[in-house]
Amino acid sequence: MKIGILSRNANLYSTKRLVEACIQRGHEVEVIDTLSCYMNITANKPKIHYKGRILNEFDAIIPRIGSDITFYGTSVVRQFEMMNVYTLNKSIAITRSRDKLRSMQILAGHNVNLPITGFASSPDDIEDLIKMVGGAPLVIKLLEGTQGLGVVLAETSKAAQSVLHAFMELKANILVQEYVKESNGADIRCFVIDNKVVASIKRQAKEGEFRSNLHRGGTASFIKITPEEEKIAIASAKVLGLNVAGVDILRSNKGPAVLEVNSSPGLEGIETISKKDIATLIVKYIEKEASKQNKKSKNNL
Repeated sequence: MKIGILSRNANLYSTKRLVEACIQRGHEVEVIDTLSCYMNITANKPKIHYKGRILNEFDAIIPRIGSDITFYGTSVVRQFEMMNVYTLNKSIAITRSRDKLRSMQILAGHNVNLPITGFASSPDDIEDLIKMVGGAPLVIKLLEGTQGLGVVLAETSKAAQSVLHAFMELKANILVQEYVKESNGADIRCFVIDNKVVASIKRQAKEGEFRSNLHRGGTASFIKITPEEEKIAIASAKVLGLNVAGVDILRSNKGPAVLEVNSSPGLEGIETISKKDIATLIVKYIEKEASKQNKKSKNNL
């Protein structure tokens, strides 16, 4: 097969590992800079142009779409879908997961346990919003934030009001969420492929920090998840329509609670700690699903 990896940086660990796995499995592979793609949107023969050539030779695409280019990146993925190229995660699923509010509403609508979460627009509602999620301490998140950026822990109601007022003055879209103290600054990253948790790690925030992201200085270790945690991770990826996902879970007094679902989860931490070849598992899944789609397309001709 000819596999394309949509990535802005060919030197990223995840991109390099996926390239290695494709080559080891005998596939031809190319890293495509997402923002260098430009599209011919027509009813009969939609095309993607890239650096002066038409991209019409790919059997499958692996989207590694950064949060800062979600709009353009998903439009490129959608164009490949219009060209009947298999995409690891569909554009609509990536869009759902990237919008924190939308994803949480979808998850809640399917009875997936979440931390108590509030959303408001008017400064007049701030006091009641804080009470609604259980009061301080509480977590305030920018909807567009990623890797722990745009996430603030407000330890008092007064601090929460100040931060919320500031964000609202800037017309920022924010979520307010209960602070799950019993998680002790730790969360669990479950890596889901094809409705199976193939690996999981515990991420622990560094001293004096509540965000467990590895990019924020957190540490990671192996963890064995419970059947309930496995079930909620699989359900979260499934209801958002993601074939491959990183599902972040907190251990709370009310059971496992989903923090976030990532459509382009990084491979470095999970592969290093779990000692599993996640990249190859992804490529094997693509082989199975792309051949199904290609066979179906031929039968419809």
